[in-house]
Amino acid sequence: MFRSAGVLFVFLALFLSSNHLRAQGIIIPWGGPVNAGMGGAATAAPVDAIGATYWNPATTSALTNELSVGLGFLVPLPETHSSIAGIASGSTESDSGATALPSVGFVHRREGSRTTFSLSIAPVAGFGTNYPASGTNPFFLPQSNAPAVPGGFGAMFTRANFLQLAPSLTFALTDKLSFAVGPTVTMGEIVVDPLVLGPMNDADGSGQPRYGPGRGTRYGWGGGGQVGVFFIGDNGWNLGASIKTPQWMEPFSVNSTDENGLPLVAQFKADLPMIVSVGTAYRGFENLVFALDVRYFDYKNTDGLGDSGFAATGALQGLGMSSVMSVATGAQWHVSECLYLRAGYSFNQSPFQDSDATFAVAAPLHYQHVMNVGCSFALSKSAWINAVYSYAPEASLTGPIMTPLGPAPGTSVTTDVQIHAAQLGVTVKY
Repeated sequence: MFRSAGVLFVFLALFLSSNHLRAQGIIIPWGGPVNAGMGGAATAAPVDAIGATYWNPATTSALTNELSVGLGFLVPLPETHSSIAGIASGSTESDSGATALPSVGFVHRREGSRTTFSLSIAPVAGFGTNYPASGTNPFFLPQSNAPAVPGGFGAMFTRANFLQLAPSLTFALTDKLSFAVGPTVTMGEIVVDPLVLGPMNDADGSGQPRYGPGRGTRYGWGGGGQVGVFFIGDNGWNLGASIKTPQWMEPFSVNSTDENGLPLVAQFKADLPMIVSVGTAYRGFENLVFALDVRYFDYKNTDGLGDSGFAATGALQGLGMSSVMSVATGAQWHVSECLYLRAGYSFNQSPFQDSDATFAVAAPLHYQHVMNVGCSFALSKSAWINAVYSYAPEASLTGPIMTPLGPAPGTSVTTDVQIHAAQLGVTVKY
């Protein structure tokens, strides 16, 4: 049975890793430095507290008591080229900077108990850009204030950060079967400037409406829940599955201004998607663990992510993301009592089509593959230091420039992105 399951998962991994597949979208593909070293595979491979609680808390029944903390930085490198046929063209790089990736995982079980308490605090989603205005790149030309005079979006700044608190209880129903359940509490911030998520306005009477500024917002709150199941099989095979419900966020509100500088308040909805994960792991070789996860992200039915197009007011209704599948694979080698080595690789379907390139400029979430290498080194019998480096090679989208009136004739926009990330952490077992 388990050998057949393993063959099935390997087949799915090969199928989903074809060249047309891209990133899993706004969701961060791993939890903490150890799980990143495994490529994000953790649904049936309990390697550390952060990764286990991030993807499937049911696997914490196989861990010892531990506290893990991590801190890393993710550096996206987006670049956008656009053109109007026969008139203008240009390229602009985003000065996005580094985004912090703090993470905490805690697992505790009383001696002799079949119940495990776990807790994770980790970033779960995000993106960011910081493009200057341009006099040559049509996409970033200043917004026009005169009818029939072409203009762009001007300087563009976007930022989305979602941090999640996830406590859970895991019940060992038998020595081989565990079940977990728990709530999730999420805080998130979305900044889009100019405020394309709000209505355009023509307060100055020029006849050409424009978007207002979009930085006057705050963190919003929301929540959901998760359940998981974990089975330790014979012959070294493990199986796991988990479901994270959508994260239903309160509406985001922005204090903006109209063209005359007077107050204008805009609201929009943006949730996080339901995620379904299934995984297998093999521990049949001494000192080696192999893991494989397959996930489904339901972006299409998520408010603010699956919606698409512009409202009659000019407000963007959503990013038009499609629901996608992803595959995460990872391996861990216990080299000695003092050293673990890890390698991971993930393949993902694209939440965007080429026609969505305009939206991907603001939310560069179309990187294709992520490669990870990591290690853990013993500081003592109970304390370990963890490190990982992750890299997503350059991926591109090309399509027409989309406006509230539809695709702009004779235009083209290409957005590229590559990503570097590094994380360090400490694990203490007790």
